[in-house]
This record gives sequence, C-alpha cells and structure tokens, in this order.
Amino acid sequence: MSWNATYALLIAFSTLVTYLSGIFIYRMKTVNGRKMIVAISFIVNLSILFFYKYFNFFSETFAKVFDKFGMSIDAPVLDILLPVGISFYTFQALSYTMDVYRKEIEPERNIGIYALFVSYFPQLVAGPIERSKHLLPQLHNFSQLNYENLRAGFLLMLWGFFKKIVIADRIAVLVNTVYDDPGKYTGIETFAAVLLFSFQIFCDFSAYTDIARGVARLMGIDLMKNFDSPYFSKNITEFWRRWHISLSTWFRDYLYIPLGGSRKGKERTYFNLFFVFLVSGLWHGASMNFVIWGAMHGVLIVLEKIYYKRTSWFFSIKRDASLSIKLFRGLFTFTLVTFLWIFFRADTFSDSLIVIQNLFNWDMSRVFNGELYKLGLTSGQIWLSVFFIGIMLLVEYYNSFVANPISLLLKQHIVFRWSVYLILILTTLIFGAYGGEQQQFIYFQF
Repeated sequence: MSWNATYALLIAFSTLVTYLSGIFIYRMKTVNGRKMIVAISFIVNLSILFFYKYFNFFSETFAKVFDKFGMSIDAPVLDILLPVGISFYTFQALSYTMDVYRKEIEPERNIGIYALFVSYFPQLVAGPIERSKHLLPQLHNFSQLNYENLRAGFLLMLWGFFKKIVIADRIAVLVNTVYDDPGKYTGIETFAAVLLFSFQIFCDFSAYTDIARGVARLMGIDLMKNFDSPYFSKNITEFWRRWHISLSTWFRDYLYIPLGGSRKGKERTYFNLFFVFLVSGLWHGASMNFVIWGAMHGVLIVLEKIYYKRTSWFFSIKRDASLSIKLFRGLFTFTLVTFLWIFFRADTFSDSLIVIQNLFNWDMSRVFNGELYKLGLTSGQIWLSVFFIGIMLLVEYYNSFVANPISLLLKQHIVFRWSVYLILILTTLIFGAYGGEQQQFIYFQF
C-alpha cells in the first residue's frame, strides 16, 4: 500500500473515531463514562500523532540519555514520512471532542459533514485550526456563489500570493544560504539572515492563511483570522495573541484552562503558562530546538506576568503611553522574537549556537566589500525585497490600527482599485516566473 493511501486511511480512521466519540459522549449519562470516551478519543489520535511525528525523536533522545550513563542501546528508528498537516487535523478533531464533552455543541450526526469539517481542504495542511462551533454550522448552510464573496476571496488570495512569492520565497534564498552552512558566515551575513527569517516566516505562514481563507470565501465559508499584525506587539504576551491565533487559543482553551489556568494561585499559573509553551514548541516539531524555542517563550511570558505590576510602563499596553515608549517596547519585543526564531530555523542546537556566536562576530571588512550580495541575491534583489517588506508592514500596520485595507480598497474609485490589482498581479507573476526556485510552505512540515 502506498504512503498516500496509508495517510488517507489514517485521516478516515481518526475522523471515524472522533465522530463516534461525539455521539457516544452525548448519549452517555454518567460523567465518568463521558470522560472515558474523551480519553479514548485523545489516546487514539495522540498515539497516531506520536507514532508518526515523535517516535524517532523520543527513541533517539532516550538512547542519548542512556549513552551518557555508559549504557549503549540500539534505539529503533522508523523509516516513515510525516503526513502533511497531521498536527493540524489532529488538533481540530480533538477540539470537536472536547466541545461536545463540554456541551458547547451537539454532536454532528451527518458523517459526511463531519468528515468535511475535519478535512476541509483549504486549511487542512497548515490551518487555521478551526473550531467546530464556528465551521460546522457554515458547512450546513453553503451560500450560493456571489460577487462579494468572489471579490473578497480573490483579493485575500492575491495578497497571500504576493507575500509568499514576492517576499517570502525571495528572501528565503539568502536565509537558506546562511543557515545551511552557518559556520561559514559572520556579522552582516548572519544578521541579515536572522532578521530576514522573521519576515520570511511571517509572510510564508500568513500567506498560506490568506490563501486558505480566500479559497474558503469563494465558497461562502468564513475561516477564522490567524494573524493580527504580530510584529507590532508591545510584549511577548501580546505577540501570542496576534501570532498563529488559532493555535494559541487552542492551547488556552484545551490545555491551559483544564490545567487550572490562573485559578489555583500564582505558582500554578506560572507553571501552566510555561508548560503550555513547552508543549507548543514540541507541537511544532520533534526536535530539541523546538522544545527550547517554546520553553524560552514560556519563560518570557512568565517573567512578564511576574514583573507586570512592578514595571507596568514597559509591559503594559496602555493607549496613553508615549510614542517613544510604545516604539521602544515594540522594537524590544520584535528583537526578542527575532532572536528566538534562530532556534526555530536552525537545523540543530549546535547550529543555533554557531548562528548566535557569529551574530556578534563582526568583521567590518566584510560589511563594505559586498559579502552580503554573495548569498544568492543581487544588491538590487535585496533592496527590492526590503521595499516590498516595507509595503507589507505598512499594510499590516494599517490593518491592525486603522482599518481593514481590503474594505478600504473596495471603497476607492475603480481606476485606483484596478491599478492596485494589476500591480499586485503583475508583480506576483513576474516574480513567480523569473524569481527563481519556489519554496515549500514552511508550516507544511508541522
């Protein structure tokens, strides 16, 4: 049996388990019985996720631990491919089980509708992770094609293609060159790669969300917003309210709150926050780098909670704060996030340390002799990418703090609107055809 057929059967099996779980939970009279069915649904689905995504990681980790104590063991390693989007559809299915258990929704009786909910193709492989109470009712009431949905959907898709093809895929050339051999580059090259990866991952991931939301909108389906200008956040807590919103709220509702949230004292609250971000890091990938990345975000979130009242001028998000304070907090938060992306992007922990070391190892002769322009992009391509990043940031700022750019654009004169459309279309087509090798969406690996 081919891998594709195996993965299709896995999705079908997971779908059937969670579908039946919802019905049995609804019919079960006792609390213990309902909890048992929830446990079965979680064990089955998380076991599949563990087998495909984490078995080799934990097997190799245990082998290294035993080796440290002088006990060599032959750890089994499975030669299997990771199913695309397994983390996303697993979490979406499990959220349905919990929603039925909490009586927030009634179980879906139509297995076809439920299967469509779990495997809805626009957001199947990289989110957003939809909630049953938001998406399921819409699947029962498909609206007919109409001009407004088509126009809004195509605009979202066009903006997504622009961010992916024109920005993310171009700067990926420079980023990949440095991260593929981090020991070879220092100073300006490393700094450029670290900085540009922040924009690459945002444009890449948010582009997929925009395209998915756009495709769904064509069919009259409204998918949840997954990004809200995260790089304009004033602290790490706010960053996670704006970045990958569907995952952040999933962990809040289905892990943080069940653990006790903030209801069991300060120490327990700090532990819950740290644990949630530790798990979030592991969710992103079976690698120690992701664990460290998640843990460090957890530490920063806890520190913000501890010192919030003592240094409220720094951590708070007050509207009456001066522009200089807001700017300082924003730049400081962006710097922290960008620095932590090193662990997310580097292939190994040792590579992360090399990048960090070389980030502070500046050779000024390399700054002025054009070493930056020997990383796969010409000087013109680099500065053009910087220009497009500036355009993207301007749109993001406007979207978060002024008004929805798409709604605003649709109110403009037809000549202005179509000028913007044509510029975006032509730029995307030109870069798509002549911009070099296209890059896979980063979050496909999760």
